Amino acid sequence: MAKDERNTYSIQNDSSLGEVKIADEVVAIIAALAATEVEGVASMAGNITNELISKLGMKNLSKGVKVDVLEGVVTVSLALNLKYNYSIMEISSKVQEKVKNAVENMTGLEVADVNIKVAGVEMENQE
Repeated sequence: MAKDERNTYSIQNDSSLGEVKIADEVVAIIAALAATEVEGVASMAGNITNELISKLGMKNLSKGVKVDVLEGVVTVSLALNLKYNYSIMEISSKVQEKVKNAVENMTGLEVADVNIKVAGVEMENQE
């Protein structure tokens, strides 16, 4: 599972068929999509640059996600905005499980850790 200069990782190397590589950006997108599917997660929380990009209409699917892959083992760190009135412990546990399963099933890489930072709590719009 060698890392090259473009942050891609070899996930399969079959001499008769060829090599399959995956970019860490793809792993980050998988993790973000899995996390936002959990009820109680309002959105991903990004840094200032990501927030500006999203306000300009360009969607960055991997905002709020940091992925480290070392020798085929993945560590995912997520920054989330949760909905008000949900249990942080329950939501965090569900997100960790869902992200781990999604990344492992889709990429074949082993997920060692799914770290969560709760960056904010969003109230529902009362209109």
